[in-house]
Amino acid sequence: MRREQKYDRRQADVNILLLLLGLLCHILPLLFRMAGASPSFTTVPTLQLSRASSIVMLTGYSAYIVFQLVTHRQIFEAQEEDDDGDTIEETPVIGFASGIVWLVGMTAFIALLSEYVVGTIEEASDSWGLSVSFISIILLPIVGNAAEHAGAIIFAFKNKLDISLGVALGSATQISMFVVPLCVIVSWIVGINMDLNFNLVETGTLALSIIATAFTLQDGSSHYLKGVALLLCYIVIGACFFVSKTPFHLANRVNSGVQPEIGIMAA
Repeated sequence: MRREQKYDRRQADVNILLLLLGLLCHILPLLFRMAGASPSFTTVPTLQLSRASSIVMLTGYSAYIVFQLVTHRQIFEAQEEDDDGDTIEETPVIGFASGIVWLVGMTAFIALLSEYVVGTIEEASDSWGLSVSFISIILLPIVGNAAEHAGAIIFAFKNKLDISLGVALGSATQISMFVVPLCVIVSWIVGINMDLNFNLVETGTLALSIIATAFTLQDGSSHYLKGVALLLCYIVIGACFFVSKTPFHLANRVNSGVQPEIGIMAA
């Protein structure tokens, strides 16, 4: 209880910076819609702003990939040291080709399961007596990312906090800066009007979660009080969506926009 874990702040700072950029791109369409005199005058401009913001986010994520894998790779490479201070090199369990095969196979399997889950979420809401918002924003991400959450916790127990932060923040950055804007662009291509206006409660929750996480990571150390505070934040967020009665089509839109990364950080 008295010990503190240390981690490299540089990796966390890069991810927090990108999350704040994504938050700016997510919040501007909402503010633009709220500032308009009438929804009929702001619908098309909000859609155009969302598409432009999506292009900006995809550009930023592409630069992040180059930064992570090419120019500043050493920041994201976690090294383990033994008791004598010597670096321990871990050998990979599977090869590159095997990893690609497993990744493609599991991605296809999860895609099929996701189609089934999305098609039955409204019926589950009625049968369980839970709001669609709570199921789609809280329960589904927890279950769907269970392996990722478990991996982050296991690495934290092994005092590999840099890897845990990479898992948690990397996933949040990927959703915010790549998955969501990619959905907007693909919808634009196929003729579906999808914007980045995810409503006030969802966007506000995302903003406060990123700010809380940024303040938690600013000193490069971790202790149990930070974990308790982040868990309490996540419980309050869960309670908010538990009592919320968002219509199905709106809750389904924001499912990919708000992820329980603050819960991973707390663990």
